[in-house]
Amino acid sequence: MASSSLASSSAAPGTRRRASVSAALQLQRLKCRPPRRRTRSLNPPSQVDQFGPCGRILKNSGMVMTVQDPASQRLTWAKKPLTVLVIKKVRDGKVLPPFVQLTRWLVLEKSMLVFVEQSVLEDRALLEDPDFHDVSGKLQTFRDGKDELTDKIDFIICLGGDGTLLYASLLFQRSVPPVMAFHLGSLGFLTPFQFENFEAQITEVLEGNAALTLRSRLECIIERGDGEDGDGELVPRVTGRGRRGMPTSLLVLNEVVIDRGPSPYLSNIDLYLDGKLITSVQGDGLIVSTPTGSTAYAVAAGASMIHPSVPAIMVTPICPHSLSFRPIVVPAGVELKIALNCDARHTAHVSFDGHCPQELRMGDSLRVTTSKYPVPSICAADQITDWFASLAECLHWNVRKRQKHLDELSDLTHSSSNDTLDSLDS
Repeated sequence: MASSSLASSSAAPGTRRRASVSAALQLQRLKCRPPRRRTRSLNPPSQVDQFGPCGRILKNSGMVMTVQDPASQRLTWAKKPLTVLVIKKVRDGKVLPPFVQLTRWLVLEKSMLVFVEQSVLEDRALLEDPDFHDVSGKLQTFRDGKDELTDKIDFIICLGGDGTLLYASLLFQRSVPPVMAFHLGSLGFLTPFQFENFEAQITEVLEGNAALTLRSRLECIIERGDGEDGDGELVPRVTGRGRRGMPTSLLVLNEVVIDRGPSPYLSNIDLYLDGKLITSVQGDGLIVSTPTGSTAYAVAAGASMIHPSVPAIMVTPICPHSLSFRPIVVPAGVELKIALNCDARHTAHVSFDGHCPQELRMGDSLRVTTSKYPVPSICAADQITDWFASLAECLHWNVRKRQKHLDELSDLTHSSSNDTLDSLDS
């Protein structure tokens, strides 16, 4: 045993010298190697189209498309923006001072034409503010549902919570101007900007120095079955206005929800994907959401959270009467169709981003596809930083107490199997 120990100790110096030489050579190789640069692309690498010696993808013109890298999406202006729509949170007195500051600065300092909703100027507390008197007469007004804003607005500023951004999406049912959202509400998942230094931040955006997140929207079309409605009025198959004058075609930023409404019975609705029956939903209902909406109602119903730059549609059941019905994600290019099952005991109800509730009756159907009109949301930092900051701050994603460091790690690793906890403590 002693000779063996002596042999190992005599060999140790040579072993250490070889190890040091090897480490020095490895360090020299690393210094000579060019530094690896991480790409900023949010898209995956281009996939190969050859599989083994013989396999190939059949090329056709219909499959070729150009997808811009989301990380390179930055705002630019074709001409200087002159008009701005300011949307503020309603029934919140804390938003009034920032609103007055912002409108005064835009009108007096930036010489911009500022649009606000007519109901904003009817706020008594705002009219009694002396700082607002000299700009109130210079503001342009509109009424929701009566005045068209599509070709009048160059830029949108939201003051409040996520609801202000959803309202901007509802106002512009086609092309949406760039939206800059300031966090002055309760949650603020979609509002990355702080109001403290709003002048510098808005100036940067007006000069074209900003990253964009293109938040996809869903195009929802209700097709009415031939027949009579509850008032005895004939309803054609596809109409511009549905029952009770509600629109049957809407673009939504978060989600479209199909549920049982006031009925005590389970919803019984069929789900089709590109014309093929996928499943029948029996439960409280179904949520069809965008990646932006995946952190809203869908996540509360058990869905995963998807980054808004991912092209996808999420389908989430609401309290399904099945233990195996999990949320699914489908490609953004598919068309979903939802209709009542022939055995349904009651009608279904549909809402679009929490607005415009409508009733689906037997023979009616709802078609959902990804719209070509996204909401260009301006980033405070970039697409990745803003999203994870919102997850951490608003949803407290993965927040827990930190595990303590093992101060006695060396004692634990060198202890034998015969040691007890009491002997280690001593």
